[in-house]
Amino acid sequence: MKRRLEVDYLVVGAGAMEMAFTDALVDHADVRVALVDRRYAAGGHWLSAYPFVRLHQASPFYGVASTVLGGGRIQQHGPEAGLHERADQPAITSYYSDRLTAMVESGRVDFLGGHDYLGGGTLRSRVTGQSFDVPDRCRVVDARYLSPDIPADTPAPFAVDDGARVITVNELVLVDDAPSQYVIVGSGKTATDACVWLLTHGVDPDAICWVRPRDPWMLNRALIQPTPEIFLGMVADLMTAATTATSLPDLFLHLEERGIMMRVDRGVTPTMAKAPTLGTWELELLRSIDNVVRLGHVEAVHRGRLEMQFGTVRVAPDACVVHCAADGLKMPSRIPIWGSETITLQPIRAGFPCFGAALAGYVEATREDDAVKNTLCPPSSYGNTLADWARMTVLGTRAAASFGAEEDIAAWANEVALNPSRIPASTVGSMRLDDVRGRLAANTERALWRLDELSSSA
Repeated sequence: MKRRLEVDYLVVGAGAMEMAFTDALVDHADVRVALVDRRYAAGGHWLSAYPFVRLHQASPFYGVASTVLGGGRIQQHGPEAGLHERADQPAITSYYSDRLTAMVESGRVDFLGGHDYLGGGTLRSRVTGQSFDVPDRCRVVDARYLSPDIPADTPAPFAVDDGARVITVNELVLVDDAPSQYVIVGSGKTATDACVWLLTHGVDPDAICWVRPRDPWMLNRALIQPTPEIFLGMVADLMTAATTATSLPDLFLHLEERGIMMRVDRGVTPTMAKAPTLGTWELELLRSIDNVVRLGHVEAVHRGRLEMQFGTVRVAPDACVVHCAADGLKMPSRIPIWGSETITLQPIRAGFPCFGAALAGYVEATREDDAVKNTLCPPSSYGNTLADWARMTVLGTRAAASFGAEEDIAAWANEVALNPSRIPASTVGSMRLDDVRGRLAANTERALWRLDELSSSA
């Protein structure tokens, strides 16, 4: 027998985007929500993340709209003193546990952990086998369309021979036999985190082999900060550079000159532009690794050697190969967020998924017509190649202009710390901010036209 859940919304998943949507929805609408997740707590992939992971961006850009993650604290010590804190994994999972408790105690959200969503408004407990369904009027909200893969839950994308030692990045902290060589497999944020962790724990750079199929462009973290003059100043510089770019590689080189983009190897032009943030101190550490392998993807790991797409690489017989190659950012086709049967959460403003999900929750709570909602909040995408990044920037900027034209949405967004472009009503004017606004007004439309042209021809 199925048990009926008398709710208005069924939110599938309790990860970052689902939590942000639910928080904004119940904050602005008198509704009941069932939040269901196969895991037994809120936080999504953070519950299985490697123990030394931190947000790559400032904490205020992550979480839910009602409560600022980290309270907006500034780092007082270390190489990032003066920048906003970046929450680590324990802080993030604790934050989501607290937010979930507050939602449930409000009496408007029911959490069903350890349940699978079967489709068609039906879910089932993994513990008891009890099935549940929801009324026909209930809206289903799903963020699994972009659910990331992480190394802990994803098999290594290569064969592993007997005698070879391959671990996930999660297991790196458990190594206790001091192998003579570490082999880091991956080009993205997880791989850079693994390299930085090893180097800050005293591993000699010459004892690290970094298998990097593609070189990445990364954003200077000092410019991705929740201060209007800083963040919007970076955007103004980006738009100004885009107006005169002759190609996408030319644009990224100009952004590098302006201190916006960074690359590990100055002698290699990156083709990857997922563009996480990176500290300059991390960049210096990464540049100390000279043994970089660029022979495509790993196909097989044997004791003492790697079989690559385009050759064979010798490694130490006791090498510890660290798998960091899961697909953390998914890039399926964009679909309308408000569909006939499901609300499919996706980024809206480029690069900040929690803000996009919270925005969708606010719009769902304050608008009736789905067509209007889709017009106000067209989906953006993530970056991968340079062309993807340019397209993401165009889509996200145009979406911001769309929802920002609505007076109430603009007022709400300007008070939400998740929004990197916000200018709170309490902001004190300055000549610097006036200059930034002037450059944005003068260059944005032309820059978007040029970025659209460059991405379409790439």
